Amino acid sequence: MTTTAQQQMPAAPVFCKGIQHYGEAWPDYADKAATAVIAEGQSAISDCCSPQSVYQTQLMADALRYLTLQVCGSKGSGHPGGFASSADAYAALVMLGHTNIVTEVGHHAPGFYSAMFLDSSLEEMGIHTVSDMQARFRERHGLLGHLSGAVPGLLAPAGPLGQGQHFAMAGALLHPEKLFPFTMGDGGMGEPYILSAMMHFNTAYPETTNFMPTLVWNGYSQEHHSMVSRMSNEDMTNYWKGHGFKEVVLIDAKDFDDSGQEGDYIDSTYFSFENRLKFTQAVLEGVDKAARSAMGGTLTAFIIKQMKGAGVHTVGSKSHNLYPADTLEHPQIIAGLQRRALNPEAWQIVRDNFVRAGGGPAVRTSVTEHVLELTPLGKLPLHEFSKDEKAVPSTAMGALVAAVGKADKRFVVTNADGNEASAMKNINDALKIRHPTVDPLYNQEPNGQVYEPLNEDACAGLAAGLALFGSRALWLSYESFAINGWPIVQTVTQAMAELRRKTPSIVTMFTAGALEQGRNGWTHQRPEIENYFAAMMRNGNLFPLFPCDANTIQVAYEWATNSFNKGMVIIASKSPLPVYMTLDEAQHAVEEGAATIYESKSGSKGTIVFAVTGDMVFLPVFEAKDKLETEGYRVRIVAVVNPRRLYRPTDVAWDTVSEPDNKFMDDDHFNALFDADVLLAVSGGPSAPLEPVLLRTRAAKRDTFAWKRGETTASPAEIMNFNGITAEAMVERANILAK
Repeated sequence: MTTTAQQQMPAAPVFCKGIQHYGEAWPDYADKAATAVIAEGQSAISDCCSPQSVYQTQLMADALRYLTLQVCGSKGSGHPGGFASSADAYAALVMLGHTNIVTEVGHHAPGFYSAMFLDSSLEEMGIHTVSDMQARFRERHGLLGHLSGAVPGLLAPAGPLGQGQHFAMAGALLHPEKLFPFTMGDGGMGEPYILSAMMHFNTAYPETTNFMPTLVWNGYSQEHHSMVSRMSNEDMTNYWKGHGFKEVVLIDAKDFDDSGQEGDYIDSTYFSFENRLKFTQAVLEGVDKAARSAMGGTLTAFIIKQMKGAGVHTVGSKSHNLYPADTLEHPQIIAGLQRRALNPEAWQIVRDNFVRAGGGPAVRTSVTEHVLELTPLGKLPLHEFSKDEKAVPSTAMGALVAAVGKADKRFVVTNADGNEASAMKNINDALKIRHPTVDPLYNQEPNGQVYEPLNEDACAGLAAGLALFGSRALWLSYESFAINGWPIVQTVTQAMAELRRKTPSIVTMFTAGALEQGRNGWTHQRPEIENYFAAMMRNGNLFPLFPCDANTIQVAYEWATNSFNKGMVIIASKSPLPVYMTLDEAQHAVEEGAATIYESKSGSKGTIVFAVTGDMVFLPVFEAKDKLETEGYRVRIVAVVNPRRLYRPTDVAWDTVSEPDNKFMDDDHFNALFDADVLLAVSGGPSAPLEPVLLRTRAAKRDTFAWKRGETTASPAEIMNFNGITAEAMVERANILAK
């Protein structure tokens, strides 16, 4: 039996304002819930087998279910079903004091927000009551539809599936004294890299087992049965063990069913009260066993198997999402809430346990709520190459990466295709590849700082996770394969834009651009990802950097490494190339956005300006310059190194992000660089990074030379010719435009 909010009982705590339904006290309530089982000054229950611990864990699970459904129902929107089937496991983790919980399931957001409300963390953002929470749910400046690490108490964002394990592993690496459980759904197991990423991590870091995947095996995905729904319990256990997990703890609700439910997936909330408690006790003991195993040095997974939507308005995929008709007035929603309604006093017991678990509200105790102290780097040992020599940009940067790693022992470099292939063997020589097999020929050592799984997702994920959690890291890749790992970098860059704390920028460097990969053909010629970076410049905290030579790349890397809350993308070649700038000139170019690297002393037929992103592509540009000068033109070549700085302030959401950067080149300096009779924007990749130049230039006659598509070729010159990026084409176009 329930009472409505209009008949609210006097004992309801203030934070409950807005709760629509209350229920009668459960049997034995006075005996088992007179006071919170996590006592004042404690951070966890002392006995997971005690009747009080089990009883109050079940109270917490139902409170989470209730609040999740009511909050979603308040907007007729959101995803209650997935989290509902995990509520028992989530409550067990909290009661055991493990509150640094990550998820890879963005659809679990309303459940995680409910947890942060119940432990009072959301008060940090002015959410004090259930009514406040409903008003702010899925609203701007509130609780967005999928998790954000900007929400007080939450460790990391969650949107695209297959990312949560990276955050958990990064947290485990940085904080070996804490457990980092992360919840994942069996629908999300379709992502190919989740278990393989953890397997490789465990091979490289065998002592770091203090992360614990918590599989919510509920039989369903978003709109259909999950692809692993037909596995037996033995098959599922073996699947995890086949990926290196030595301990797999699986609790199946069906083993406790006394309600006659059919099928392999059971809703535990329909059991008799006694059997509900038995199931809760099994979950509590199972989580405790798994957590102790993980903290004790054994790679461990916990699996809870019960029906999706357990305890809310409906079950299966139909519980996944609410639609506009699913309001708090809908009979099905009302019935679901009434089944889970607690007596008013129980809400205070739940809050007391939540607030004390883990040592205090998550907003005060989560590892990501504090700035991680960084080792001072000092001035990096930049080497100045002279303008009369050639040097390999990637190798020049590698020397600085080695210096960072020598100074900061927490620093990790990740690379799937290998540093040697990118002319960065100097990184491996200095920092060593982390591998259990010691082999000096391959620079392998068990304690190396170079992490090399053959998987861009795993590389990007660990580096991005470490940066988000407060440590320096670097992801290196071929530009052609970067798209396989970029989504998590995009996620983290967006998260950094929202954070309430400083954290090192996520730094990436992509080598072996399209122009260098002729023999490999189009499979290695995919610079189109630069369009992705260009689009993200407008976010406000993403900086693609195009150093033109070995001096500029050093300055760019130092600048990126010393920045905070940004995404830094460096794109450069691994071939010996001319040096165009001194270190001082490079510093100016990175800070200002662009700089002139060549200008004719005279010319009577007009001025041709080349605005260029890249390094190797300068070769045909300088060749075109020679020909145009002989024809009487004055030529200026401008290296566009940091195009984000060339936008107008109104083009970029710079004022909406943490650690904002509002430095933009003013009109006078911009016009001094790019005013011309003819402007040719040239890129070895796509043209989008040159958008700010094309937007602002006053040159009425302008054109672009950029990447079209890949082909198998014998040399960079041949692939540039295939794409029309040749000196002859540039000269011809300049002459046509200049008429």
